[in-house]
Amino acid sequence: MTDETRFRVTFLNQGKVYEIFAREVYQDQLYGFVTVEELLFGERSRVVVDPSEERLRHEFEGVQRFHIPLHAVIRIDEVEQVGTARIRDMTGGGNVHVFPGVLPPDSGRAK
Repeated sequence: MTDETRFRVTFLNQGKVYEIFAREVYQDQLYGFVTVEELLFGERSRVVVDPSEERLRHEFEGVQRFHIPLHAVIRIDEVEQVGTARIRDMTGGGNVHVFPGVLPPDSGRAK
């Protein structure tokens, strides 16, 4: 990988779809996690400010690296240019659905 390598990471977090850009993405030493380092954001000098990107800037301010559970990752793409980081609702009419997690304690048991 070169210094020019950039990744777009799309993942689920608390009912929202996060799309961020980073320089480093790799399998973590923690089993079942992906590590994301060196977040990249667009130019701050633009006249138009995207509120979702500003929210992400503040949310990840001071974060050197973070870990995403593997089951929350939707997609990781290697891209040529850094786009706009954003947060979207999952119910935006797309085809992203939450993978069924842990079943409630009584479901599936014969009575």
